[in-house]
Amino acid sequence: MQTTSFSQYNIPSIAWVSPPPTTTILHHKITSSGRLSRVLAVASLTATPSRHQVTHSMPPEKLEIFKNLESWVSESILPLRKPVQNCWQPIEFLPDPSQGPDEFEQEVRDLRQRVLGLSDEYFVLLVGNMLTEDALPTYQTVFNTFDGVRDETGSSPCPWAIWTRSWSAEENRHGDLLRTYLYLSGRVDMLMIEKTLQYSIGAGADIGAENNPYMGFVYTSFQERATFLTHGNMAKLAKEGGDPVLARICGTIAADEKRHEKAYTRIIEKLLEVDPNTTMLAIGNMMKKRIRMPLHLMYDGQDPNIFEHFSAISERQGVYTSRDYAEMLDFFITRWELEKLEGLTSEARRAQDFVCGLPCKVRKLENRAKKLESRPVKFSWIFNKQVGV
Repeated sequence: MQTTSFSQYNIPSIAWVSPPPTTTILHHKITSSGRLSRVLAVASLTATPSRHQVTHSMPPEKLEIFKNLESWVSESILPLRKPVQNCWQPIEFLPDPSQGPDEFEQEVRDLRQRVLGLSDEYFVLLVGNMLTEDALPTYQTVFNTFDGVRDETGSSPCPWAIWTRSWSAEENRHGDLLRTYLYLSGRVDMLMIEKTLQYSIGAGADIGAENNPYMGFVYTSFQERATFLTHGNMAKLAKEGGDPVLARICGTIAADEKRHEKAYTRIIEKLLEVDPNTTMLAIGNMMKKRIRMPLHLMYDGQDPNIFEHFSAISERQGVYTSRDYAEMLDFFITRWELEKLEGLTSEARRAQDFVCGLPCKVRKLENRAKKLESRPVKFSWIFNKQVGV
């Protein structure tokens, strides 16, 4: 099989309209091979070794907008939560140890039999998805850096904070379920997976949101849709591989992600209504930076390029691809009616033109991309077996 590598591409910048924000320099590792998976390259469009890490870029006067939206959040966002009594729980999909040792052991044997038809590549992707879900402390930390919507006390009654805690509580089940299923499968090296998780939570995440809720909610809209698509495609592969239970697990998680996507998409819709210029600039800024998987700093203690290798397999297996990224752009441009926005400032119009032209650019880059042959890479998560990237 072949995959695609992109060289660097320069994308027009979006003008900054507020006072110069505080910046630091954040250094990113470069792959030793210099290769990027197609989805990484297309999603980023540029591959920069370092960049300014901007903080607190939202002008202080914008805080009042989010304060005024609290009642709207209560009416339009909080109802998207599911009551705990109506939520599924991981044990419902797993062998139940309370039914006795013989029955429990048989259910574990059945689980192990079902996963025999799934490839090593599939398990690499399942581990990567589990780690992404399980790094929840990082995401809660990032959310609580957003000015105007953070949880100031840890149990704040502010509707923005209530949503964040509820979202985290629902998301927490995803990693718990996938990790336990992987553990029982016997197909993966749990020691290396647990080390990867510890390394990765320690590394944190740089989503480029600048403590700015406008940009943060753009990011979460895209990220929730990406995880919805990813888990949905994993469900299809599990079903084809002969594990209907795992297919149901991935499909159930995908449904949660879709509901969460709806919340964040609705927030951006509202921000476009009340503050179209700032919101359009935020969308343009995030598209210029690129939407990256939150666990892009993952590390297993052995492979410094493990995220790039994981992403290449995702592209090859059709789980999350450059085509998905282009289609997501089309989806949000249509959903937010970005092409129809009128009365924008000149800077916001430039951002509008940039974002609305991105899907075409992404597809052109994909078509021009140089094809590369697969090469074997060892993954510690599957006992250092080799898979093609």
